[in-house]
Amino acid sequence: MKGTDLTTGSIWRHLIVFSVPMLVGSLMQTAYSVINAIWVGNGLGAESMAAIAVSFPLIFLLVAVVNGLSMGSSVLVSQHYGAKNLDKVTEVINNAFVIGLLISGISMVVGYYGAEPILKLNGTPTEVLPIAASYMRYFVGTFPSMFGIFMLAACLRGTGDSKTPLYFQAGGLLVACILDPVLMFGWLGAPKMGLNGAALATILAQTGGFLGLLYYLHRKRHLARPRLRGFRLDRGTIWLILVIGVPSTLQQALVSVGMVLIIGLVNGFGKDAVAAYGAAMRIDQIAFMPAMTIGMAISTVAGQNIGAGLFDRVKRTFWVGVALGVISTLPATLLALVVPEVILRLFLQEPEVLNIGCHYLHIMGLGYLIFSIMFVSNGVINGAGKTFVTTLVSLIALWGIRIPLATYLSKTSLHIEGIWYSIVFSSFIGMSISLLYFASGRWRVKLVSPNKPSVR
Repeated sequence: MKGTDLTTGSIWRHLIVFSVPMLVGSLMQTAYSVINAIWVGNGLGAESMAAIAVSFPLIFLLVAVVNGLSMGSSVLVSQHYGAKNLDKVTEVINNAFVIGLLISGISMVVGYYGAEPILKLNGTPTEVLPIAASYMRYFVGTFPSMFGIFMLAACLRGTGDSKTPLYFQAGGLLVACILDPVLMFGWLGAPKMGLNGAALATILAQTGGFLGLLYYLHRKRHLARPRLRGFRLDRGTIWLILVIGVPSTLQQALVSVGMVLIIGLVNGFGKDAVAAYGAAMRIDQIAFMPAMTIGMAISTVAGQNIGAGLFDRVKRTFWVGVALGVISTLPATLLALVVPEVILRLFLQEPEVLNIGCHYLHIMGLGYLIFSIMFVSNGVINGAGKTFVTTLVSLIALWGIRIPLATYLSKTSLHIEGIWYSIVFSSFIGMSISLLYFASGRWRVKLVSPNKPSVR
């Protein structure tokens, strides 16, 4: 199997067909998170829920590493594929696969031995610490398969294949959903493991999904399969993967820490404000999902066309992406502006909390469209391998504008709404910088050599 050539044919069709499997995968992951939270919250109690919450920042940072590296791998694979350099595609995949497994081993050691000290440093409550530390030590066992499946999925996307990862992701999530209560509560004769059972269920499900995907790729002789016979590390390839991937990792880390600081400001307005923001953020997540998925698809489509030197086609991809992003985000915008209370009542009922949440959605509604355009523009820039630029955009918008402005406005007569306005305004600035960079054409540089058809 040779993947899908995205340098010819309808851009509309490519973006839609490529985006849908990734969107379905994101929705399934969200659904699994909700189901898992229901089992933990209702079956194990508040301390276990708190243990998951306090473990999240460390897990997120470790996962950000593989997300960044997978971005670097996907960009290089897509550009080489567009340039028809299939031997170089294989070289990138092999190097990325080995790097991912090596880093997953390091992350396991850091997560296992650093779990308790880091949780203590983060001020984890005494009654939650033993549960959280034990959960973390189990959960790091997911890293090898998580890193492996992320890398394979990224490389598959680079070759224009977004469907294959979905099948194995769906299978893994289904297995995890079944195993979660069995291992947590000791059903069917299994050991009663509490929260650790949820971690073990994830390990078993992801390992099965990873090995299944690896076997499938080799059975089908897919271009994206790792081929380690005669393999050698290539310093130039590794360097490019890191040059593209490390800024992406840094960007995710900056966003994560920035979110923590914004939540800290919201905390100052009391529990009703926190509850309203928490519920509204769930709506944000769903509203952003289609545009984020389109942005990821654009990275691959743009990457292949940049590799082929088809820069005018990349520009058309941008405009098609803007249209799809706005169309897919518009329903969420209208709901937020017209009937915010209706959707908020899915999560909470208290009048004061609903009032705060409605004001948030009224302000953020138009912000959804701003985000959708920025995801598209950043998608093209990332597809060109200029991840440092999108990282710089995030740094300016989040740390240069949003956090200082939110801190200032929250102390004025705007109160908590000052925080909401700062989020929208900083997003507008981020979008504007991203669009200016796209318009400058400075992204029109290939990372790969001219067309060199594979001898295979």
